[in-house]
Amino acid sequence: MAFDGVTIAAVVSELQDKIVGGRVYKIAQPEKDELLVTIKGNGGQTRLLMSANASLPLIYLTEKNKTSPMTAPNFCMLLRKHLQNARIVSVAQAGLERVVRFELEHLNELGDLCRKYLIIELMGKHSNIIFCDDKDMIIDSIKRISNVISSVRVVLPGCEYFIPKTQDKAELLETPPEEIGKILTGRNMSLYKAVYSGFTGISPCIANEICYRAGVDADKAVSELDGSELGAVSDILCGLAQDIKSGKFFPNVVYENRQPAEYAAVRLTSYNKDNTKEFESISELLEYYYAEKNAVTRIRQRSVDLRKIVQTALERNVKKYDLQKKQLDDTQKREKYRIYGELLNTYGYSAEPNAKSIEALNYYTNEMITIPLDPTLTASENAKKYFEKYQKLKRTYEALTELVKETGDEIEHLESISNSLDIALKEEDLAQIKEELIESGYIKRKGGAKREKITSRPFHYISSDGYHIYVGKNNYQNEELTFKLATGNDWWFHVKGIAGSHVIVKSNGEELPDRVFEEAGRLAAHYSQARGQEKVEVDYTQKKNVKKPNGSKPGFVVYYTNYSLVIDSDISGLVMEES
Repeated sequence: MAFDGVTIAAVVSELQDKIVGGRVYKIAQPEKDELLVTIKGNGGQTRLLMSANASLPLIYLTEKNKTSPMTAPNFCMLLRKHLQNARIVSVAQAGLERVVRFELEHLNELGDLCRKYLIIELMGKHSNIIFCDDKDMIIDSIKRISNVISSVRVVLPGCEYFIPKTQDKAELLETPPEEIGKILTGRNMSLYKAVYSGFTGISPCIANEICYRAGVDADKAVSELDGSELGAVSDILCGLAQDIKSGKFFPNVVYENRQPAEYAAVRLTSYNKDNTKEFESISELLEYYYAEKNAVTRIRQRSVDLRKIVQTALERNVKKYDLQKKQLDDTQKREKYRIYGELLNTYGYSAEPNAKSIEALNYYTNEMITIPLDPTLTASENAKKYFEKYQKLKRTYEALTELVKETGDEIEHLESISNSLDIALKEEDLAQIKEELIESGYIKRKGGAKREKITSRPFHYISSDGYHIYVGKNNYQNEELTFKLATGNDWWFHVKGIAGSHVIVKSNGEELPDRVFEEAGRLAAHYSQARGQEKVEVDYTQKKNVKKPNGSKPGFVVYYTNYSLVIDSDISGLVMEES
Protein backbone atom coordinates (compact mmCIF):
# COMPACT_ATOMS: atom_id res chain seq x y z
CA MET A 1 0.00 0.00 0.00
CA ALA A 2 2.09 2.90 -1.26
CA PHE A 3 1.55 5.95 -3.43
CA ASP A 4 4.69 5.05 -5.35
CA GLY A 5 6.24 6.26 -8.59
CA VAL A 6 4.42 3.63 -10.67
CA THR A 7 1.05 4.75 -9.29
CA ILE A 8 1.96 8.38 -10.02
CA ALA A 9 2.97 7.39 -13.56
CA ALA A 10 -0.53 5.96 -14.02
CA VAL A 11 -2.07 9.19 -12.65
CA VAL A 12 0.08 11.31 -14.99
CA SER A 13 -0.92 9.15 -17.95
CA GLU A 14 -4.58 9.69 -17.08
CA LEU A 15 -4.11 13.43 -16.59
CA GLN A 16 -2.35 13.74 -19.96
CA ASP A 17 -5.32 12.09 -21.57
CA LYS A 18 -8.08 13.98 -19.74
CA ILE A 19 -7.01 17.48 -18.72
CA VAL A 20 -4.18 18.59 -21.05
CA GLY A 21 -5.63 21.36 -23.20
CA GLY A 22 -8.29 22.12 -20.61
CA ARG A 23 -8.59 25.41 -18.74
CA VAL A 24 -8.54 26.12 -15.03
CA TYR A 25 -12.05 27.18 -14.09
CA LYS A 26 -11.92 27.27 -10.28
CA ILE A 27 -9.25 26.91 -7.62
CA ALA A 28 -10.17 26.08 -4.03
CA GLN A 29 -8.16 25.18 -0.95
CA PRO A 30 -10.51 23.08 1.26
CA GLU A 31 -7.69 22.13 3.67
CA LYS A 32 -4.48 23.90 4.62
CA ASP A 33 -2.41 21.44 2.53
CA GLU A 34 -4.92 20.56 -0.21
CA LEU A 35 -6.06 22.05 -3.53
CA LEU A 36 -9.19 21.26 -5.52
CA VAL A 37 -8.88 22.56 -9.09
CA THR A 38 -11.92 22.53 -11.40
CA ILE A 39 -10.93 22.09 -15.05
CA LYS A 40 -13.07 22.57 -18.14
CA GLY A 41 -12.17 20.91 -21.42
CA ASN A 42 -13.66 19.33 -24.49
CA GLY A 43 -14.62 16.31 -22.42
CA GLY A 44 -16.60 18.42 -19.97
CA GLN A 45 -15.78 19.46 -16.42
CA THR A 46 -13.72 17.53 -13.89
CA ARG A 47 -11.93 18.23 -10.63
CA LEU A 48 -8.32 17.57 -9.74
CA LEU A 49 -7.59 16.88 -6.08
CA MET A 50 -4.02 17.55 -4.92
CA SER A 51 -3.11 16.89 -1.30
CA ALA A 52 0.28 17.51 0.30
CA ASN A 53 -0.88 15.98 3.59
CA ALA A 54 2.15 14.56 5.40
CA SER A 55 0.41 11.29 6.26
CA LEU A 56 -1.61 10.87 3.06
CA PRO A 57 -0.34 12.79 -0.01
CA LEU A 58 -2.61 12.23 -3.02
CA ILE A 59 -3.43 13.35 -6.53
CA TYR A 60 -6.37 12.11 -8.58
CA LEU A 61 -9.37 13.21 -10.63
CA THR A 62 -12.75 13.29 -8.91
CA GLU A 63 -16.32 14.37 -9.53
CA LYS A 64 -16.89 15.22 -5.87
CA ASN A 65 -16.75 18.73 -4.52
CA LYS A 66 -15.57 19.88 -1.12
CA THR A 67 -16.62 22.72 1.13
CA SER A 68 -14.09 25.56 1.10
CA PRO A 69 -13.42 28.12 3.85
CA MET A 70 -15.26 31.44 3.64
CA THR A 71 -11.96 33.28 3.23
CA ALA A 72 -9.52 31.69 0.82
CA PRO A 73 -5.94 31.17 2.11
CA ASN A 74 -3.17 33.35 0.64
CA PHE A 75 -1.72 30.56 -1.51
CA CYS A 76 -5.13 29.88 -3.03
CA MET A 77 -5.61 33.61 -3.77
CA LEU A 78 -2.18 33.75 -5.43
CA LEU A 79 -3.03 30.83 -7.71
CA ARG A 80 -6.36 32.39 -8.61
CA LYS A 81 -4.60 35.62 -9.54
CA HIS A 82 -2.16 33.91 -11.91
CA LEU A 83 -3.91 30.77 -13.09
CA GLN A 84 -7.59 31.62 -13.41
CA ASN A 85 -8.56 30.48 -16.93
CA ALA A 86 -4.99 29.26 -17.58
CA ARG A 87 -4.57 26.47 -20.14
CA ILE A 88 -2.90 23.25 -19.10
CA VAL A 89 -0.11 22.72 -21.61
CA SER A 90 1.40 19.54 -20.21
CA VAL A 91 1.56 17.18 -17.26
CA ALA A 92 4.86 15.41 -16.66
CA GLN A 93 6.72 13.21 -14.22
CA ALA A 94 10.48 13.15 -13.89
CA GLY A 95 11.30 9.48 -14.40
CA LEU A 96 9.48 7.61 -11.65
CA GLU A 97 10.02 10.31 -9.06
CA ARG A 98 6.98 11.10 -6.90
CA VAL A 99 6.75 14.54 -8.48
CA VAL A 100 4.11 15.80 -10.92
CA ARG A 101 4.79 18.98 -12.90
CA PHE A 102 1.95 20.97 -14.50
CA GLU A 103 2.89 23.45 -17.22
CA LEU A 104 0.27 26.20 -17.50
CA GLU A 105 -0.15 29.02 -20.01
CA HIS A 106 -1.91 32.27 -19.11
CA LEU A 107 -2.15 35.96 -19.95
CA ASN A 108 -0.62 38.47 -17.54
CA GLU A 109 -2.02 41.93 -16.68
CA LEU A 110 -0.56 43.33 -19.91
CA GLY A 111 -2.08 40.59 -22.03
CA ASP A 112 1.24 38.86 -22.69
CA LEU A 113 1.35 35.08 -22.85
CA CYS A 114 3.20 33.65 -19.82
CA ARG A 115 4.06 30.21 -18.56
CA LYS A 116 4.00 29.00 -14.99
CA TYR A 117 4.57 25.64 -13.32
CA LEU A 118 2.57 24.05 -10.53
CA ILE A 119 4.50 21.17 -8.98
CA ILE A 120 3.20 18.66 -6.46
CA GLU A 121 5.69 16.52 -4.56
CA LEU A 122 4.18 13.41 -2.99
CA MET A 123 6.92 12.44 -0.57
CA GLY A 124 5.35 11.68 2.80
CA LYS A 125 6.20 14.31 5.40
CA HIS A 126 8.15 16.23 2.74
CA SER A 127 5.08 16.58 0.46
CA ASN A 128 4.42 20.04 -0.93
CA ILE A 129 2.68 21.99 -3.70
CA ILE A 130 5.02 24.59 -5.24
CA PHE A 131 4.22 27.39 -7.70
CA CYS A 132 7.10 28.48 -9.98
CA ASP A 133 7.69 30.92 -12.83
CA ASP A 134 9.06 30.01 -16.26
CA LYS A 135 12.65 30.19 -14.93
CA ASP A 136 11.92 27.67 -12.12
CA MET A 137 12.04 30.35 -9.45
CA ILE A 138 9.61 29.70 -6.61
CA ILE A 139 6.74 32.19 -6.43
CA ASP A 140 5.21 30.49 -3.37
CA SER A 141 4.30 27.10 -1.93
CA ILE A 142 1.50 25.62 0.14
CA LYS A 143 4.16 24.82 2.79
CA ARG A 144 7.07 27.20 3.25
CA ILE A 145 10.28 25.40 4.26
CA SER A 146 13.09 27.51 5.75
CA ASN A 147 16.68 26.43 6.36
CA VAL A 148 15.73 26.01 10.02
CA ILE A 149 13.30 23.25 9.05
CA SER A 150 15.38 21.59 6.33
CA SER A 151 19.09 21.59 5.60
CA VAL A 152 18.54 19.76 2.28
CA ARG A 153 16.41 22.32 0.47
CA VAL A 154 14.77 25.66 1.20
CA VAL A 155 11.30 26.22 -0.31
CA LEU A 156 10.61 29.94 -0.06
CA PRO A 157 9.58 32.66 -2.55
CA GLY A 158 12.57 33.76 -4.62
CA CYS A 159 14.48 30.49 -4.27
CA GLU A 160 15.33 28.30 -7.24
CA TYR A 161 13.30 25.11 -7.48
CA PHE A 162 15.05 21.76 -7.77
CA ILE A 163 14.32 18.15 -6.87
CA PRO A 164 16.75 17.05 -4.14
CA LYS A 165 18.68 13.86 -4.86
CA THR A 166 18.58 12.23 -1.44
CA GLN A 167 18.62 8.55 -2.42
CA ASP A 168 21.10 6.50 -4.40
CA LYS A 169 18.58 4.92 -6.74
CA ALA A 170 18.59 4.26 -10.46
CA GLU A 171 15.86 5.47 -12.83
CA LEU A 172 14.20 2.30 -14.16
CA LEU A 173 12.88 4.05 -17.28
CA GLU A 174 16.37 5.21 -18.24
CA THR A 175 18.34 2.09 -17.24
CA PRO A 176 19.53 -0.14 -20.12
CA PRO A 177 18.42 -3.79 -19.71
CA GLU A 178 21.98 -5.02 -19.35
CA GLU A 179 22.56 -2.67 -16.40
CA ILE A 180 19.55 -3.84 -14.32
CA GLY A 181 21.27 -7.02 -13.14
CA LYS A 182 24.40 -5.08 -12.17
CA ILE A 183 22.36 -2.69 -10.02
CA LEU A 184 20.71 -5.59 -8.20
CA THR A 185 23.89 -7.59 -7.62
CA GLY A 186 25.54 -4.54 -6.14
CA ARG A 187 23.26 -4.74 -3.12
CA ASN A 188 23.88 -7.16 -0.25
CA MET A 189 20.27 -7.83 0.80
CA SER A 190 17.19 -9.86 -0.06
CA LEU A 191 15.96 -9.66 -3.65
CA TYR A 192 12.74 -7.71 -3.08
CA LYS A 193 14.59 -5.15 -0.95
CA ALA A 194 17.22 -4.80 -3.67
CA VAL A 195 14.48 -4.11 -6.22
CA TYR A 196 12.71 -1.34 -4.30
CA SER A 197 15.88 0.20 -2.89
CA GLY A 198 17.71 -0.01 -6.21
CA PHE A 199 15.16 1.75 -8.42
CA THR A 200 13.23 4.99 -7.99
CA GLY A 201 9.46 4.73 -7.67
CA ILE A 202 9.24 1.00 -6.86
CA SER A 203 7.36 0.15 -3.64
CA PRO A 204 7.81 -3.05 -1.59
CA CYS A 205 4.43 -4.23 -2.92
CA ILE A 206 5.57 -3.90 -6.56
CA ALA A 207 8.96 -5.41 -5.69
CA ASN A 208 7.24 -8.51 -4.30
CA GLU A 209 5.06 -8.71 -7.41
CA ILE A 210 8.14 -8.57 -9.66
CA CYS A 211 9.79 -11.42 -7.72
CA TYR A 212 6.57 -13.45 -7.92
CA ARG A 213 6.27 -12.98 -11.69
CA ALA A 214 9.91 -13.96 -12.11
CA GLY A 215 9.33 -17.12 -10.04
CA VAL A 216 12.05 -16.23 -7.56
CA ASP A 217 11.74 -16.22 -3.76
CA ALA A 218 11.49 -12.55 -2.73
CA ASP A 219 13.45 -13.19 0.47
CA LYS A 220 16.34 -14.91 -1.31
CA ALA A 221 19.62 -13.04 -1.00
CA VAL A 222 20.78 -11.38 -4.23
CA SER A 223 24.18 -13.03 -3.79
CA GLU A 224 22.50 -16.46 -4.00
CA LEU A 225 20.73 -15.83 -7.33
CA ASP A 226 21.89 -17.80 -10.35
CA GLY A 227 22.09 -16.33 -13.83
CA SER A 228 18.66 -17.51 -14.93
CA GLU A 229 16.95 -16.08 -11.82
CA LEU A 230 18.69 -12.73 -12.21
CA GLY A 231 17.78 -12.69 -15.89
CA ALA A 232 14.13 -13.45 -15.11
CA VAL A 233 13.91 -10.54 -12.64
CA SER A 234 15.65 -8.21 -15.13
CA ASP A 235 13.18 -9.21 -17.86
CA ILE A 236 10.19 -8.49 -15.61
CA LEU A 237 11.62 -5.08 -14.67
CA CYS A 238 12.19 -4.29 -18.36
CA GLY A 239 8.62 -5.30 -19.11
CA LEU A 240 7.35 -3.06 -16.32
CA ALA A 241 9.36 -0.13 -17.69
CA GLN A 242 7.93 -0.72 -21.17
CA ASP A 243 4.35 -0.85 -19.81
CA ILE A 244 4.88 2.44 -17.98
CA LYS A 245 6.31 4.15 -21.08
CA SER A 246 3.39 2.97 -23.21
CA GLY A 247 0.79 3.91 -20.59
CA LYS A 248 -0.30 0.33 -20.02
CA PHE A 249 -1.70 0.17 -16.49
CA PHE A 250 -4.04 -2.12 -14.62
CA PRO A 251 -5.53 -0.41 -11.52
CA ASN A 252 -6.62 -2.99 -8.93
CA VAL A 253 -7.27 -3.34 -5.20
CA VAL A 254 -6.59 -6.49 -3.19
CA TYR A 255 -8.78 -7.42 -0.23
CA GLU A 256 -7.88 -9.36 2.89
CA ASN A 257 -10.59 -10.22 5.43
CA ARG A 258 -13.04 -8.17 3.37
CA GLN A 259 -10.98 -5.01 3.86
CA PRO A 260 -8.79 -3.28 1.24
CA ALA A 261 -5.21 -4.29 1.94
CA GLU A 262 -3.14 -3.30 -1.11
CA TYR A 263 -3.53 -1.43 -4.37
CA ALA A 264 -1.33 -0.97 -7.42
CA ALA A 265 -1.36 0.43 -10.92
CA VAL A 266 -0.14 -2.93 -12.24
CA ARG A 267 -1.86 -6.29 -11.94
CA LEU A 268 -1.08 -7.95 -8.59
CA THR A 269 -0.90 -11.55 -9.78
CA SER A 270 0.66 -12.69 -6.50
CA TYR A 271 -2.76 -12.43 -4.85
CA ASN A 272 -5.86 -14.57 -5.33
CA LYS A 273 -7.84 -13.16 -8.26
CA ASP A 274 -11.09 -13.63 -6.32
CA ASN A 275 -9.77 -11.12 -3.75
CA THR A 276 -9.07 -8.48 -6.41
CA LYS A 277 -11.27 -5.61 -7.55
CA GLU A 278 -10.44 -3.96 -10.89
CA PHE A 279 -10.99 -0.32 -11.87
CA GLU A 280 -11.32 1.60 -15.11
CA SER A 281 -8.94 4.36 -14.01
CA ILE A 282 -6.32 4.98 -11.36
CA SER A 283 -8.27 8.00 -10.09
CA GLU A 284 -11.36 5.85 -9.55
CA LEU A 285 -9.20 3.35 -7.66
CA LEU A 286 -7.56 5.93 -5.41
CA GLU A 287 -10.85 7.64 -4.54
CA TYR A 288 -12.51 4.30 -3.80
CA TYR A 289 -9.57 2.81 -1.89
CA TYR A 290 -9.05 5.71 0.47
CA ALA A 291 -12.79 6.12 1.00
CA GLU A 292 -12.91 2.42 2.00
CA LYS A 293 -9.86 2.73 4.22
CA ASN A 294 -11.30 5.85 5.83
CA ALA A 295 -14.59 4.02 6.45
CA VAL A 296 -12.75 1.18 8.19
CA THR A 297 -10.66 3.67 10.17
CA ARG A 298 -13.77 5.66 11.11
CA ILE A 299 -15.52 2.52 12.37
CA ARG A 300 -12.43 1.64 14.41
CA GLN A 301 -12.37 5.13 15.89
CA ARG A 302 -16.11 5.13 16.59
CA SER A 303 -15.83 1.77 18.32
CA VAL A 304 -12.96 2.80 20.62
CA ASP A 305 -15.26 3.75 23.51
CA LEU A 306 -17.29 0.56 23.16
CA ARG A 307 -14.13 -1.54 23.01
CA LYS A 308 -12.81 0.13 26.16
CA ILE A 309 -16.06 -0.62 28.02
CA VAL A 310 -16.02 -4.25 26.90
CA GLN A 311 -12.32 -4.74 27.60
CA THR A 312 -12.58 -3.19 31.08
CA ALA A 313 -15.58 -5.38 31.95
CA LEU A 314 -13.86 -8.43 30.51
CA GLU A 315 -10.68 -7.89 32.54
CA ARG A 316 -12.72 -7.33 35.70
CA ASN A 317 -14.75 -10.50 35.17
CA VAL A 318 -11.67 -12.59 34.35
CA LYS A 319 -10.05 -11.50 37.64
CA LYS A 320 -13.27 -12.25 39.49
CA TYR A 321 -13.53 -15.65 37.80
CA ASP A 322 -9.95 -16.59 38.75
CA LEU A 323 -10.59 -15.59 42.37
CA GLN A 324 -13.87 -17.51 42.51
CA LYS A 325 -12.23 -20.60 41.00
CA LYS A 326 -9.46 -20.44 43.61
CA GLN A 327 -12.03 -20.14 46.40
CA LEU A 328 -14.01 -22.99 44.86
CA ASP A 329 -10.90 -25.18 44.79
CA ASP A 330 -10.39 -24.43 48.48
CA THR A 331 -13.82 -25.96 49.26
CA GLN A 332 -12.68 -29.35 47.95
CA LYS A 333 -11.40 -30.20 51.46
CA ARG A 334 -15.00 -30.14 52.80
CA GLU A 335 -15.43 -33.91 52.34
CA LYS A 336 -12.32 -34.52 54.39
CA TYR A 337 -13.86 -32.61 57.31
CA ARG A 338 -17.10 -34.58 57.00
CA ILE A 339 -15.21 -37.86 57.15
CA TYR A 340 -13.18 -36.63 60.13
CA GLY A 341 -16.44 -35.86 61.95
CA GLU A 342 -17.98 -39.24 61.14
CA LEU A 343 -14.87 -41.17 62.18
CA LEU A 344 -14.60 -39.25 65.44
CA ASN A 345 -18.21 -40.13 66.24
CA THR A 346 -17.35 -43.76 65.55
CA TYR A 347 -13.88 -44.09 67.10
CA GLY A 348 -13.63 -41.02 69.33
CA TYR A 349 -14.13 -43.09 72.50
CA SER A 350 -10.58 -44.43 72.05
CA ALA A 351 -8.94 -40.99 72.05
CA GLU A 352 -6.63 -40.27 74.96
CA PRO A 353 -7.42 -37.19 77.11
CA ASN A 354 -5.66 -34.03 75.76
CA ALA A 355 -4.54 -35.97 72.66
CA LYS A 356 -3.53 -33.87 69.64
CA SER A 357 -4.49 -36.57 67.11
CA ILE A 358 -6.06 -39.96 66.74
CA GLU A 359 -5.45 -42.88 64.39
CA ALA A 360 -8.65 -44.27 62.83
CA LEU A 361 -9.70 -46.63 60.06
CA ASN A 362 -11.32 -44.79 57.15
CA TYR A 363 -14.06 -47.27 56.29
CA TYR A 364 -14.57 -45.49 52.90
CA THR A 365 -11.06 -46.40 51.72
CA ASN A 366 -10.17 -49.10 54.28
CA GLU A 367 -7.00 -47.15 55.15
CA MET A 368 -5.72 -45.79 58.42
CA ILE A 369 -5.69 -41.98 58.69
CA THR A 370 -4.54 -39.48 61.30
CA ILE A 371 -7.20 -37.00 62.47
CA PRO A 372 -5.86 -33.76 64.08
CA LEU A 373 -7.58 -32.88 67.37
CA ASP A 374 -7.94 -29.78 69.51
CA PRO A 375 -6.61 -31.09 72.86
CA THR A 376 -8.83 -28.65 74.80
CA LEU A 377 -11.97 -30.29 73.33
CA THR A 378 -13.49 -33.72 73.69
CA ALA A 379 -13.69 -36.11 70.72
CA SER A 380 -17.39 -35.32 70.41
CA GLU A 381 -16.71 -31.58 70.39
CA ASN A 382 -13.94 -32.05 67.79
CA ALA A 383 -16.41 -33.99 65.63
CA LYS A 384 -18.96 -31.19 65.95
CA LYS A 385 -16.29 -28.66 64.97
CA TYR A 386 -15.39 -30.65 61.83
CA PHE A 387 -19.06 -30.96 60.86
CA GLU A 388 -19.45 -27.17 61.20
CA LYS A 389 -16.45 -26.64 58.90
CA TYR A 390 -17.96 -29.11 56.45
CA GLN A 391 -21.34 -27.36 56.43
CA LYS A 392 -19.71 -23.95 55.95
CA LEU A 393 -17.58 -25.14 53.03
CA LYS A 394 -20.56 -26.95 51.54
CA ARG A 395 -22.60 -23.74 51.56
CA THR A 396 -19.64 -21.87 50.09
CA TYR A 397 -19.23 -24.53 47.40
CA GLU A 398 -22.88 -24.34 46.39
CA ALA A 399 -22.82 -20.53 46.25
CA LEU A 400 -19.50 -20.37 44.37
CA THR A 401 -20.55 -23.01 41.87
CA GLU A 402 -23.42 -20.77 40.84
CA LEU A 403 -21.23 -17.63 40.87
CA VAL A 404 -18.48 -19.25 38.80
CA LYS A 405 -21.05 -20.30 36.20
CA GLU A 406 -22.55 -16.78 36.11
CA THR A 407 -19.14 -15.16 35.77
CA GLY A 408 -18.09 -17.68 33.10
CA ASP A 409 -21.28 -16.95 31.15
CA GLU A 410 -20.61 -13.20 31.46
CA ILE A 411 -17.06 -13.64 30.14
CA GLU A 412 -18.42 -15.66 27.22
CA HIS A 413 -21.01 -12.93 26.58
CA LEU A 414 -18.40 -10.14 26.65
CA GLU A 415 -16.09 -12.09 24.33
CA SER A 416 -18.96 -12.46 21.88
CA ILE A 417 -19.52 -8.68 21.99
CA SER A 418 -15.80 -8.13 21.43
CA ASN A 419 -16.00 -10.38 18.37
CA SER A 420 -19.02 -8.40 17.15
CA LEU A 421 -16.96 -5.19 17.36
CA ASP A 422 -14.20 -6.83 15.33
CA ILE A 423 -16.53 -7.70 12.44
CA ALA A 424 -18.60 -4.49 12.47
CA LEU A 425 -18.40 -2.67 9.14
CA LYS A 426 -20.95 0.13 9.46
CA GLU A 427 -22.07 2.59 12.08
CA GLU A 428 -25.47 0.89 12.31
CA ASP A 429 -23.63 -2.29 13.32
CA LEU A 430 -22.08 -0.39 16.22
CA ALA A 431 -25.50 1.02 17.18
CA GLN A 432 -26.87 -2.49 17.68
CA ILE A 433 -23.86 -3.52 19.77
CA LYS A 434 -24.23 -0.38 21.88
CA GLU A 435 -27.88 -1.23 22.48
CA GLU A 436 -26.87 -4.68 23.75
CA LEU A 437 -24.35 -3.09 26.13
CA ILE A 438 -27.07 -0.73 27.39
CA GLU A 439 -29.52 -3.59 28.00
CA SER A 440 -26.76 -5.60 29.71
CA GLY A 441 -26.13 -2.71 32.11
CA TYR A 442 -22.65 -1.74 30.90
CA ILE A 443 -23.81 1.61 29.51
CA LYS A 444 -26.46 3.86 31.00
CA ARG A 445 -29.16 5.04 28.66
CA LYS A 446 -29.31 8.80 28.63
CA GLY A 447 -32.37 10.23 30.33
CA GLY A 448 -35.35 10.26 28.02
CA ALA A 449 -33.39 8.68 25.17
CA LYS A 450 -35.31 6.11 23.18
CA ARG A 451 -33.94 2.90 21.78
CA GLU A 452 -32.34 3.61 18.41
CA LYS A 453 -33.98 2.25 15.29
CA ILE A 454 -31.74 -0.60 14.15
CA THR A 455 -31.04 -0.92 10.42
CA SER A 456 -28.11 -3.34 10.61
CA ARG A 457 -28.65 -6.61 8.79
CA PRO A 458 -26.79 -9.96 8.93
CA PHE A 459 -24.19 -10.84 6.31
CA HIS A 460 -25.76 -12.71 3.40
CA TYR A 461 -23.72 -15.06 1.23
CA ILE A 462 -24.59 -17.29 -1.70
CA SER A 463 -22.78 -20.63 -1.68
CA SER A 464 -21.11 -22.03 -4.80
CA ASP A 465 -24.14 -24.30 -5.17
CA GLY A 466 -26.66 -21.45 -4.84
CA TYR A 467 -27.74 -21.91 -1.21
CA HIS A 468 -28.38 -18.88 0.99
CA ILE A 469 -26.07 -18.53 3.99
CA TYR A 470 -26.64 -15.94 6.73
CA VAL A 471 -24.11 -14.78 9.31
CA GLY A 472 -25.03 -12.83 12.44
CA LYS A 473 -22.99 -9.67 13.12
CA ASN A 474 -23.85 -9.61 16.83
CA ASN A 475 -25.80 -11.52 19.50
CA TYR A 476 -29.18 -10.01 18.62
CA GLN A 477 -28.76 -11.03 14.99
CA ASN A 478 -27.46 -14.48 16.04
CA GLU A 479 -30.64 -15.04 18.04
CA GLU A 480 -32.89 -13.77 15.27
CA LEU A 481 -31.21 -15.97 12.66
CA THR A 482 -31.32 -19.10 14.80
CA PHE A 483 -34.80 -18.83 16.27
CA LYS A 484 -36.75 -16.76 13.71
CA LEU A 485 -35.19 -17.11 10.27
CA ALA A 486 -34.06 -20.75 10.49
CA THR A 487 -36.51 -23.63 10.31
CA GLY A 488 -36.04 -27.10 11.78
CA ASN A 489 -34.14 -28.69 8.88
CA ASP A 490 -31.88 -25.70 8.15
CA TRP A 491 -28.26 -26.14 9.22
CA TRP A 492 -26.65 -24.21 12.08
CA PHE A 493 -22.86 -23.67 12.38
CA HIS A 494 -20.69 -22.23 15.16
CA VAL A 495 -17.00 -22.41 15.95
CA LYS A 496 -16.35 -24.79 18.85
CA GLY A 497 -15.63 -23.40 22.30
CA ILE A 498 -14.96 -19.73 21.45
CA ALA A 499 -16.90 -16.59 20.56
CA GLY A 500 -18.23 -16.35 17.04
CA SER A 501 -21.23 -15.73 14.81
CA HIS A 502 -24.14 -18.07 14.27
CA VAL A 503 -24.19 -19.22 10.64
CA ILE A 504 -27.42 -20.48 9.09
CA VAL A 505 -27.68 -22.37 5.80
CA LYS A 506 -31.19 -22.43 4.31
CA SER A 507 -31.52 -26.01 3.12
CA ASN A 508 -34.91 -25.64 1.37
CA GLY A 509 -35.63 -29.13 2.67
CA GLU A 510 -32.88 -30.55 0.43
CA GLU A 511 -29.80 -32.63 1.17
CA LEU A 512 -26.84 -30.23 1.00
CA PRO A 513 -23.69 -30.94 -1.04
CA ASP A 514 -20.47 -31.36 0.98
CA ARG A 515 -19.12 -28.11 -0.46
CA VAL A 516 -21.90 -26.12 1.24
CA PHE A 517 -20.91 -27.52 4.64
CA GLU A 518 -17.29 -26.55 3.98
CA GLU A 519 -18.18 -23.00 2.91
CA ALA A 520 -20.52 -22.46 5.88
CA GLY A 521 -17.79 -23.83 8.16
CA ARG A 522 -15.30 -21.34 6.73
CA LEU A 523 -17.74 -18.50 7.38
CA ALA A 524 -18.22 -19.64 10.98
CA ALA A 525 -14.43 -19.79 11.42
CA HIS A 526 -13.84 -16.42 9.74
CA TYR A 527 -16.46 -14.54 11.76
CA SER A 528 -15.08 -15.76 15.07
CA GLN A 529 -12.11 -15.15 17.33
CA ALA A 530 -10.32 -17.92 15.40
CA ARG A 531 -10.22 -16.03 12.09
CA GLY A 532 -6.85 -16.16 10.39
CA GLN A 533 -6.13 -19.65 11.68
CA GLU A 534 -5.60 -22.53 9.26
CA LYS A 535 -7.33 -25.18 11.37
CA VAL A 536 -10.55 -24.30 13.20
CA GLU A 537 -13.00 -26.80 14.69
CA VAL A 538 -16.60 -25.97 13.82
CA ASP A 539 -19.71 -27.65 15.21
CA TYR A 540 -22.77 -27.98 13.02
CA THR A 541 -26.23 -29.44 13.47
CA GLN A 542 -29.76 -28.96 12.24
CA LYS A 543 -31.52 -26.00 13.78
CA LYS A 544 -34.08 -28.22 15.55
CA ASN A 545 -31.28 -29.46 17.82
CA VAL A 546 -30.36 -25.97 19.02
CA LYS A 547 -32.08 -24.73 22.19
CA LYS A 548 -31.99 -21.53 24.22
CA PRO A 549 -31.84 -21.94 28.03
CA ASN A 550 -34.36 -19.88 29.99
CA GLY A 551 -32.98 -16.55 31.14
CA SER A 552 -29.74 -16.87 29.15
CA LYS A 553 -27.91 -13.98 27.46
CA PRO A 554 -28.74 -13.00 23.84
CA GLY A 555 -27.22 -15.43 21.37
CA PHE A 556 -26.45 -18.08 24.01
CA VAL A 557 -27.59 -21.57 22.99
CA VAL A 558 -27.02 -25.23 23.86
CA TYR A 559 -27.02 -28.34 21.69
CA TYR A 560 -26.30 -31.97 22.48
CA THR A 561 -26.38 -33.56 19.03
CA ASN A 562 -23.89 -32.29 16.48
CA TYR A 563 -21.23 -33.05 13.89
CA SER A 564 -17.83 -31.37 13.70
CA LEU A 565 -15.42 -30.40 10.95
CA VAL A 566 -11.95 -28.85 10.92
CA ILE A 567 -11.60 -26.09 8.33
CA ASP A 568 -9.59 -22.94 7.54
CA SER A 569 -11.04 -19.43 7.84
CA ASP A 570 -10.42 -18.29 4.25
CA ILE A 571 -13.65 -17.01 2.68
CA SER A 572 -12.10 -15.38 -0.38
CA GLY A 573 -14.08 -17.57 -2.79
CA LEU A 574 -17.50 -16.75 -1.32
CA VAL A 575 -19.84 -14.16 -2.75
CA MET A 576 -21.54 -11.70 -0.41
CA GLU A 577 -24.91 -10.27 -1.38
CA GLU A 578 -25.64 -6.62 -0.67
CA SER A 579 -27.70 -6.32 2.52
